[in-house]
Amino acid sequence: MKLAILSRAPGSYSTKRLRAAALDRGHNVKVLDTLRFGIDLSSDLPDLQYRGRQLSDYDAILPRIGNSITYFGTAVVRQFEQMDVYTPNTANGIGNSRDKLRCFQILSRHNIGMPATTFVRDRADVIPAIERVGGAPVVIKLLEGTQGIGVILAPSLKVAEAIIETLQSTRQNVLIQRFVKESKGRDIRALVVGDRVVAAMRRTAKGDEFRSNVHRGGSVEAVRLDEAYERTAVRAAQIMGLKVAGVDMLEGNHGPLVMEVNSSPGLEGIETATKLDVAGAIVDYIDNQVAFPQIDVRERLSVSTGYGVAELVVHSDAKLVGTTIGESGLLERDILVLTLHRGIKVMPNPKVSQVLEAEDRMLCFGKLEEMRSMIPARPKRRPRVRKLPKHPVPES
Repeated sequence: MKLAILSRAPGSYSTKRLRAAALDRGHNVKVLDTLRFGIDLSSDLPDLQYRGRQLSDYDAILPRIGNSITYFGTAVVRQFEQMDVYTPNTANGIGNSRDKLRCFQILSRHNIGMPATTFVRDRADVIPAIERVGGAPVVIKLLEGTQGIGVILAPSLKVAEAIIETLQSTRQNVLIQRFVKESKGRDIRALVVGDRVVAAMRRTAKGDEFRSNVHRGGSVEAVRLDEAYERTAVRAAQIMGLKVAGVDMLEGNHGPLVMEVNSSPGLEGIETATKLDVAGAIVDYIDNQVAFPQIDVRERLSVSTGYGVAELVVHSDAKLVGTTIGESGLLERDILVLTLHRGIKVMPNPKVSQVLEAEDRMLCFGKLEEMRSMIPARPKRRPRVRKLPKHPVPES
């Protein structure tokens, strides 16, 4: 396999480990500076220039896109995708995970546990927003901060209001998030490769510091995840479109709470803590998947006029409940079920004998008009019931 590692830091621990792991396995590997690419759209086929010359052929790339070059870096990754070069992390996945607000927006519709989060711009909305997440203390986060930078704990309502006002005056976008006190300055970093967690560690903040990042002086220890944490980490990475990701989770009273999904996770801390060859696991995964470059299914399958991809939900009051796919009439309506999602379980290419249950989600390809007729009217949103924080009753 000929592999390109896209990195601006060839001397960093992670890049050196990935390169060494690839060489140890007999692969041809090059570290290429992401900013030295030129995206060539002048010919009949998509192409790339590197240092002013046409790029040679590669089987796969491994993007290590830094926060400061997200826009150009994802454009380069997207061009590799157009050239049918395999990448474990798509440009869309990198962009979605890099923007914390976008990441939380995407995860929120998939029942992934997260700290209560809100985002506002007008000064008059700040205090109601803080109250919505449970009141002070709150955590204030810059949308594109990294390594704990731009994460502030505001102990009171007035302090939070002042911090947010100051940041917004400098045109910074910030999230307001519930402070998960029970996590006690600790979090879990799970390194996801493909559909499994290959390593996990617990990070503990130093002293009075509430941020547990290694770059902030936090300590690390290997940890064995229970099923709930492993399942959440894998699902979060998959939802974001990432096959290699570091998923950070807080240990809440009711289970894991995802804080961040990192598309370019550092390897030094987790390899040191666990003594596992994480870099090797990443290279092995890429080698096994290199024949299957990423494609946009909706884009490719929607080329046929009148056909497209849609997700159909089996509602509890629908006639489909209790019938098999073969009995449902979908095939007669020229609708093919590609995958069936039931809870956290995914059934690829389900058989015609598969019985449908309420709340099953079917990813289908077929006639758009036929599928549109199966989508019920959107339900009206019900008023949100806000739970007021409990205040202690003063003694008489």
